[in-house]
Amino acid sequence: MKWPTATLLALLLCMALAGCSQQTDLFSGLSEQDANDVIASLAEQHIEAHKRTEKTGVVIAVDSTEINRAVRILDAAGLPRRARSSLGDIFKKEGVISTPLEERARYIYALSQELEATLSQIDGVVVARVHVVLPERVAPGEPVQPASAAVFIKHTAALDPDSVRGRIQQMVASSIPGMSAGATPDSRKFSLVFVPAAEFRDTQQLAGFGPFLVDSSQVAFWGRMAWAVPVGMVVLLVLAMLAVRADWRSALLQRLWPRRGGGATLPSRV
Repeated sequence: MKWPTATLLALLLCMALAGCSQQTDLFSGLSEQDANDVIASLAEQHIEAHKRTEKTGVVIAVDSTEINRAVRILDAAGLPRRARSSLGDIFKKEGVISTPLEERARYIYALSQELEATLSQIDGVVVARVHVVLPERVAPGEPVQPASAAVFIKHTAALDPDSVRGRIQQMVASSIPGMSAGATPDSRKFSLVFVPAAEFRDTQQLAGFGPFLVDSSQVAFWGRMAWAVPVGMVVLLVLAMLAVRADWRSALLQRLWPRRGGGATLPSRV
């Protein structure tokens, strides 16, 4: 049977595309900065990520086989960062009258969000949470309860808690009304907790294989494939050419089963 050259090329292209990996969306709705941080963090662990822009934000996609490693890497790095609301977002003028209690709750939430955003800018901070209690009179005639704050920071090994503890205490105490006077390191009204983040430990050991990085346990396999793939491609190319060129096919058959003494003939099909 004689196959057109275009058909053979299409078959070879389909075989090549069959080996292509599938992409899976990892995150969506990210900002451009968060998307770049995610891509950079994955690139450090030799994971290639792709981004595309949609109406809801930037979408990050990775190879389906790398989903497990990608999630663990980003979880250890605290990425993508949690979206926080600013004072302007919380106190928008929407024409709705709020009660004093609602206004107070919104103000406390906005204040904690601003402090968390500031603490997150410190190098080595993975997660920063701030809980604020403003001064309040519990009942008429009772003394005013002083302000208090609790700060939780998850950090990497690059951050030394002792070097930033005093500055964080001073910054938080100065940002909360009614707290600067009593916010000493020994004060019960201020709590600062540092927790080291679990570092990512890659169970997959990568080894160099030419210009590529492969699993160290599969180096021998890829070494064999480095010879098998070119040989297989040559065989496929020869078979394709023989299917197209009848004269080449006849010449090959004559070489494989030559006529001997004028009596030998090509093997007949049963």
